[in-house]
Amino acid sequence: MSGAVKCVAIDDEPLALDIIETFCRRIGNIELQKFSNPHAGLDVVNSSRPDIVFLDIEMDGINGLTIASKLPENTCFIFTTAYLKYAIEGFDLDAVDYLHKPFSFSRFQVAFSKALRRIGRESLKASTQCILVKQDYSSISIPIDDILYVEAVESYSKIFRISGDCIISRILLKNVFAMLPQDSFMRIHRSFIVSKSKVKSFNRQELVLINGAILPIGRQYASELMEMMSS
Repeated sequence: MSGAVKCVAIDDEPLALDIIETFCRRIGNIELQKFSNPHAGLDVVNSSRPDIVFLDIEMDGINGLTIASKLPENTCFIFTTAYLKYAIEGFDLDAVDYLHKPFSFSRFQVAFSKALRRIGRESLKASTQCILVKQDYSSISIPIDDILYVEAVESYSKIFRISGDCIISRILLKNVFAMLPQDSFMRIHRSFIVSKSKVKSFNRQELVLINGAILPIGRQYASELMEMMSS
């Protein structure tokens, strides 16, 4: 995919905007602007002409259907709303998809892929998926394919990378796990998450990663690990 996909999200609920931002970070190669003020968001859409717009419907002071009718011609947009009653009207306005809150990351990916096809961009699989974590006062984007394993150390997580860097972030291990694709990563111990594709060998007590690191396997995780790795 050449160049980042430029997106705007308009929703008067900050939590909803944060969820969209988190999902965009997981996909990677997306530049996202968020607006809780729908009028400000519409102004930016009109001036900057983003590739894709995420648009809530029921917002204080204005209905998202009204905003949609005022978008520049041929704007690719996706409705995000808790109200199914607007689905038909949404598609009548040529929305590329309709995400019913609360929606999952996989459902978000489907909608985003549809939008990419609508605007003539390459498929979602061509982009580099990343997670974004904070280290000290900086935000660091880490390609998911570059992650070997993650270790919990008190209230911090240490993210070990193939490139050799180790990122230390004040984030709980379970929260890192929630950001990662569940079909590619697995919890093997209360203190460790590993990338399935980076495992060299394993038994019920420990596993060896492609860089030679040896990690313990927690008793409660052993059966699930053996099942996942044999599937």
